[in-house]
Amino acid sequence: MVIKVFANFREICGGKTVTLPIEDGQAIFLVLTKLIERFPLMAEELFTEDNKLKPLVHVFINGRNIIHLDGLTTLVRETDQIALFPPVAGG
Repeated sequence: MVIKVFANFREICGGKTVTLPIEDGQAIFLVLTKLIERFPLMAEELFTEDNKLKPLVHVFINGRNIIHLDGLTTLVRETDQIALFPPVAGG
């Protein structure tokens, strides 16, 4: 599975995309956990201490935000397009 990362997530992951082996039918939480295993600094960027997605971090599956799906329990397939957006400040 290819995961697109944006802004400071790119710095942590070393590029615009990350490829992870996953099995169809896994929850997006497990996919993100695999990403953290590979890039440990992503843990504090993505999750709170109680394993909830941090506010203003957006996870999209095929262009739909997981908050409008089943949240972190949303199931993914290897062919799905995942995008991770960190909080962005502007001024």
